[in-house]
Amino acid sequence: MRSPGTVHSMVADPKRIGERREQIVRAATKLFSEQGYYLTTIQDIAREAGISVGLIYQYFRDKDDVLFLTLKLVLENYENEIPAALEKAEHPLERLYVALRAYCRVVDRMRDATVLTYRSTKSLRAERRNAIKEGETRTNRLLEACLRACIAAGHVRPLNDSLLVYQYVLFSHAWALKQWALRGRYSLEDYVAEGVGLLVEPFLTDKGRAALARLRRSRRIP
Repeated sequence: MRSPGTVHSMVADPKRIGERREQIVRAATKLFSEQGYYLTTIQDIAREAGISVGLIYQYFRDKDDVLFLTLKLVLENYENEIPAALEKAEHPLERLYVALRAYCRVVDRMRDATVLTYRSTKSLRAERRNAIKEGETRTNRLLEACLRACIAAGHVRPLNDSLLVYQYVLFSHAWALKQWALRGRYSLEDYVAEGVGLLVEPFLTDKGRAALARLRRSRRIP
């Protein structure tokens, strides 16, 4: 039985699969965002990508495969880039900042796909919707771990960490969802700094405020 998280290909070479799927997903994301999932056909995607319909079917079984892989790639970028960004961060507050910034950077790079996640996840088959939800939960746990470490170290007061993490997620996604209002007012780095002011600083203990001041003096946090 095919796993809901698997997108099968008729091509065996992983490098070719990755390159061709990236081309197809890029074209599909543009069209799904502009005209919607249901109105976009495989023929439209092929035309936008500059390839034949038959070539798409070598890498995807159907349009659901294309949409699923598009949304899955966003989550995989979070899961890859947040841990990579955390490798050189040691202080709990610095790690929380670095994780939030890495999340926002993925959103910035994949703005159309982020918006598409909100618009079109419901268009997936039920088992694939569940797979996307599971991926989101794994991503949230990366942020939760950073926040919980801040609480455990006494830098952030005890609170509902799972609920606050969802505020981090919504704040990050707003960079894509409300790009029309935000991009002319903030750089991405300024936006992340504002997020720290809104979503981290109000919950700091005296110890946390002192630590944040030290991190800012050392320029490890803007």
